Amino acid sequence: MGHSVDDQEITTTVEMSHQESEENIIGAGSESLPVSMDESAPASGEEAEAALDTAPDASTRGEETGAALAEEDAEATIETSGALPEDTEAEVEAEEPSAEEGEEAAPERQWYVVHGYSGYENRVKKNLEQRIESMGMQDKIFQVVVPTEEEIEIRGGERRIVERRVFPGYILVQMVMDETSWYVVRNTPGVTGFVGTGNKPTPLSAEEVEKIMKRIESAEPTIKVSFKVGQKVRLTEGAFADFVGEVDDLYPEKGRARVLISMFGRDTPLEVDLLHLERV
Repeated sequence: MGHSVDDQEITTTVEMSHQESEENIIGAGSESLPVSMDESAPASGEEAEAALDTAPDASTRGEETGAALAEEDAEATIETSGALPEDTEAEVEAEEPSAEEGEEAAPERQWYVVHGYSGYENRVKKNLEQRIESMGMQDKIFQVVVPTEEEIEIRGGERRIVERRVFPGYILVQMVMDETSWYVVRNTPGVTGFVGTGNKPTPLSAEEVEKIMKRIESAEPTIKVSFKVGQKVRLTEGAFADFVGEVDDLYPEKGRARVLISMFGRDTPLEVDLLHLERV
């Protein structure tokens, strides 16, 4: 059955269209290659740049994720380390001494008695003070005292105020006793040793220190009395001058004495000033 002219024209047209399509596809492939195999990629370069600007890249997302995880870990660490276990707290409290325990353990300054050469107490005191300064012992040796007191001495019918050593040959030292401070004091020229039991210095009690300090700090000088009860004396002044009597009692704080003199065959007591008496 023969084809008509119209059928041949249609067939020719279809074949030519098919051939042109193949040429267009081949020509497009030789000019450029697709940038990405992703079908959803932007068709143009401007759209791709816009997408990169607006969408976070992989590295940014990774940094944000890492920071979030680090923050969560830090919070978890703080929560878990905020409180110590009970047994750990007990150990910490046991290791840290209290303030009261520290004060009790601190060395205490005390007064000690040092023996030296009698008559050279002030020289020994000066030597020790120089050693304290030169050896930097001010934090362990604090005071050096030669106990003295003022005394009224009656001699030749006259009163004189003199300074008398309370404990001749002895010096008081306030110090913290340890090997170093002991060495500094013990090896001071003129010091012969500490007062104590054996080789161990014995500190003075608080009562002893108070009694000594009260005595040496007294404002009123004491009166040195050279007379004794029962001693024969002669009155030198007054209505009974040249009378001989016997000391019956002494009043050092007043500077007076009670003397028994013989009058009309009996003893008569008289209270006289010590200045008005002399030995027979």
